[in-house]
Amino acid sequence: MKRKAVVVVGPTASGKTSLGINICKYFNGEVISADSMQIYKGLQISTAKPDEAEMDGIKHHLIDFLPVTEKYSVSDYCKDAAKAFDEITAKGKLPVIVGGTGLYVDSFLTNTEFIDEASSEEVRNKLFDELKEKGAEYMHQKLCKVDPEAGAKIHQNNTVRVIRALEVFETTGKTITQQTLDSHKNESDIEALYIGISYEEREKLYERINLRVDLMLERGLVDEARDFFTGNPSKTSVNSIGCKELKPYLDNEKTLEECVEQLKRSTRRYAKRQLTWFRKNQEIHWFYPDVNDGDILPQVYALINEFLEGEAT
Repeated sequence: MKRKAVVVVGPTASGKTSLGINICKYFNGEVISADSMQIYKGLQISTAKPDEAEMDGIKHHLIDFLPVTEKYSVSDYCKDAAKAFDEITAKGKLPVIVGGTGLYVDSFLTNTEFIDEASSEEVRNKLFDELKEKGAEYMHQKLCKVDPEAGAKIHQNNTVRVIRALEVFETTGKTITQQTLDSHKNESDIEALYIGISYEEREKLYERINLRVDLMLERGLVDEARDFFTGNPSKTSVNSIGCKELKPYLDNEKTLEECVEQLKRSTRRYAKRQLTWFRKNQEIHWFYPDVNDGDILPQVYALINEFLEGEAT
């Protein structure tokens, strides 16, 4: 029999954290975070990481455990999430996966297997040098020769993906198409109920995002960003929305107002990308607080009850 889990997804500032905690309190669960930036220590404000009061006694796994100097991959996440899942189920509790990093959620729940040796900084740098010398069209044609299927799917202007596909082939001798097929050979032993939370009126979500940024500034976001950049952040942590947008202000290149407006725009665009990602998953049951008078919990709880009793579809 498959082990069951509830998954709460949606765009940033939609209310995932609060919903996940309420579900855990009602169904005796623990949270496994699926947020690629809440893993880092020190980014309390910019990542909207829940504090002890907000957690309300609910244990959260995979948040606030990694120095910003460390790299972290999807493969690392899947391994750590599997350990947390085993720990929670061993205690007879319900795993509740909460987060907006769709790649983390999908990779873990589909039991994607990653081949660690499919990465080489030396090969990657060589390919980027070749790109600079010979251009995007040449590199795309090179990919088409070794992996026609990937070449057909990846546009030549998407040089990052073209280089990645060539890197995989030159590092392992296997095409990225074959790697993808191999990575999903083993079916997951997890049965997931997907719950999505968002806002029917996009402007209401954007209002929540803008308000969140304003509150972050009041809580000390500028100081957090300053400390972050003095800590030699890794290539993965430096992409955190909330800090990189303030870098021009810290470097005296732009005003704080300009950087804050850019931060709000970046966050709204990120929310759109998250929605685009999650809309592809037809298994997600969507709930909208703005059309449910703000109270979606009774419907969510009823759906989870059906799922745990084996009736939900």
